[in-house]
Amino acid sequence: MFSKAQPQTLRPSPQMAVSSAAPAGTAAVKAIPTAAAQLVVGPTINLKGAEILDCDTLIVEGLVEATIDSRVIRVARNGRFNGTASVDIAEIWGRFEGALTARNLLIVHASGQVAGKIHYARIRVEEGGELHGDVEAVQAGAVDGAVDRSAADAGRSLKATMAG
Repeated sequence: MFSKAQPQTLRPSPQMAVSSAAPAGTAAVKAIPTAAAQLVVGPTINLKGAEILDCDTLIVEGLVEATIDSRVIRVARNGRFNGTASVDIAEIWGRFEGALTARNLLIVHASGQVAGKIHYARIRVEEGGELHGDVEAVQAGAVDGAVDRSAADAGRSLKATMAG
């Protein structure tokens, strides 16, 4: 069914989620009362080597190693995302590691940690939230992390070189 040699492409249909309530070694699909395509990776689920497409909102409660281009990513307190994400809004309570472009807003909650190459249009970091790596401002709605030099020159650009 799935080959370890090739990344898998996931295309969640509206009202689809991966549930951790399934028997050991399996993943079940459960309905979520919403019209948007939402993928929930439960706390005991490990999703590795995937490219996630056509997903409006990704909620990470377990471990996801993937690439995603979406509207929203939410990493729960015990969730971990490793990979590349290009999203409109990123809300991080857990840990994000890799390349993150938040085209509109990046929110790092008090328990959140973001490490890697981070681009954002607007940012909100609660006391206790952590950023590690290359952190730069981009124009709102920018794609592929294009840096807004005027914002960087105005002091909105940060270069964090903190040890993790």
